[in-house]
Amino acid sequence: MPEYCTCGAQLPPDARFCHRCGKPQGEEIVNEPAEPPVVNAMVTPPLDAAAPPATPPRVNFHNATAVRIGLLMAGAGSLLSAFPAMAGGLLGLALWWVCAGFLSVYLYRRRTGYRLTVDNGLRMGWITGLLGSTITAVVFTAIMVPLIRGGSLARLYADQFHKMYGSDLTAQQMKILEDPNTLGIAIVFGLLFSFLIITFLSTAGGALGAKMFGGVTGPRS
Repeated sequence: MPEYCTCGAQLPPDARFCHRCGKPQGEEIVNEPAEPPVVNAMVTPPLDAAAPPATPPRVNFHNATAVRIGLLMAGAGSLLSAFPAMAGGLLGLALWWVCAGFLSVYLYRRRTGYRLTVDNGLRMGWITGLLGSTITAVVFTAIMVPLIRGGSLARLYADQFHKMYGSDLTAQQMKILEDPNTLGIAIVFGLLFSFLIITFLSTAGGALGAKMFGGVTGPRS
C-alpha cells in the first residue's frame, strides 16, 4: 500500500481510497451474489396454492346447456301430449311431465358433471315445463283453430256427448259451441290451466331429480 496518493496527499495505513481525490488505492474485492437455490419443478405445490374448483354455472335461460336439455324433454312431452293414448291417458301424461323434469336434471348431470342443488333442480324443471307448455300451446292452437272455423269441433263434441249420455245437445247448447268467441275463451282458459299444470309437474320432477342426483355444487370427480 503506498503512503502517498498520486495527488500528493498522505494516506493513512490500509486506506482503500484517497481522502482528497477519491482514487482507489488497491483492488476492490467484489462479493459475488450467491446463486439462488434450485427449485425442483416436480415438487407438488401445497394444497393452499392449488387452483379452486370451477364454480358451476347458474341454471337459467342464459345457460345454453340447460336450455337445450329442457327443450329436448319439452319436445318429447309435447309429442306425447298430442297423442295421450301413447302416454297412457291423462294420468300417464301427468306422470310423464314429472319424469320430464326429473330426466332433465339427470341429463344435465350427465352432460356437465355438476350436481344440482334443489334450487337449481327446481329451475331446471321450470325451464322444461315452461318450454313444454309453450310448445303444447302452439301445437294445440294450430290444431283447434281450423276445427273452430269449420264447425267441426262443435259436431265432434256433440257426437261424443251423444255416445256418453245417449242424448243429443239442445239447439242452444249447439249455438254456444258454434260461437267462435265462446270457444276462444274456453281455449284460453284451457291453455292457462295446461301451462300451470305442466310447469308445476315439471318443476316438481326437477326438484325430485336434484334430491336424488344432487347435493353437491362442485364438478363430478
